[in-house]
Amino acid sequence: MATRTFPEMPTVSSLLTAYASVSAFVMIFRTMFEQLVPLPLRNYAIDLVKHYLKPRSSELILLIEEKDGYNPNEMFNANPSTFETLAMDQKLKKEIIEDLDLFVKRKDFYKRVGKAWKRGYLLYGPPGTEKSSLIAAMANHFKFDIFDLQLMNVKDDSSLKDILLETSNRSILVIEDIDCSIVPDRKEPSSSSESHRDGPKDSIKLTNQMFTLSGLLNFIDGLWSCCGDERIIVFTTNHKERLDPALLRPGRMDMHINMSYLTMDGFKTLAANYLNIHDDHRRFREIKQLIKSKKVTLAEVAEELMKSDNVELALEGVVKFLKRKRARDDEDSE
Repeated sequence: MATRTFPEMPTVSSLLTAYASVSAFVMIFRTMFEQLVPLPLRNYAIDLVKHYLKPRSSELILLIEEKDGYNPNEMFNANPSTFETLAMDQKLKKEIIEDLDLFVKRKDFYKRVGKAWKRGYLLYGPPGTEKSSLIAAMANHFKFDIFDLQLMNVKDDSSLKDILLETSNRSILVIEDIDCSIVPDRKEPSSSSESHRDGPKDSIKLTNQMFTLSGLLNFIDGLWSCCGDERIIVFTTNHKERLDPALLRPGRMDMHINMSYLTMDGFKTLAANYLNIHDDHRRFREIKQLIKSKKVTLAEVAEELMKSDNVELALEGVVKFLKRKRARDDEDSE
């Protein structure tokens, strides 16, 4: 009869010896890593490891950068907006999705041409045109995190660089109302405590703000912008004409998206979202003519649609609102 032999169980002393060896190796590696590798590269390496080890979530996370932008202090389950529920021109929506999809799958292309794997978008248009919802839809499309950068909390140009190094890969960095947050002078920092607008390119000068437009330009596409992959930078403004042309060029703001007033395409999406209307309705022809005749924002019409769950009452409310708005605008123009 054959007999089986089992390997000898390790002793307690051998286990303790192995544990001590591993611990010593980890301590030596950590010491060498901290002493020989510069801090920015350490942060990037750690971020890279965390990115590939963390489980993928189906939820969009919004990180709000405060306290000089160093550490995100809050995380929220963010806007559930998607491209399917986004009320905007269908042709423009298709162009945005195609541009985003092309960007994400071109890692080898960016490496081959020697460019940082990032892309910039400028969302411009009047208030109430769903700029924030588009940003959320972009993030939900790829399951990217969002970093909301408040420039008023940034102390200087060096802080901008540190903020960029703190953001993770596969993320969207958002700078809202860019025309109200930057100094117009590219060389001299702003120390003025008074807000003023002397011309179309001027912007509000914030108290004790010490970063410059040059620092912002370097932040967007300078040397440090290459530290990271698959990043999207989104700027928003209500006044595109006030921005310095240096901010608008390709490589900084690659795609300019006009978030204009509500169109009939957008209204049909709103009607589907709020009233579950997926086919034509007898009120649509009248609403289309009213929308064409006067500028109205998506937010204004959405507010009217929320006033009733009854389809007929809600659409009647929209028609009355649009007629009142047209009458007011006609009176103001006289």
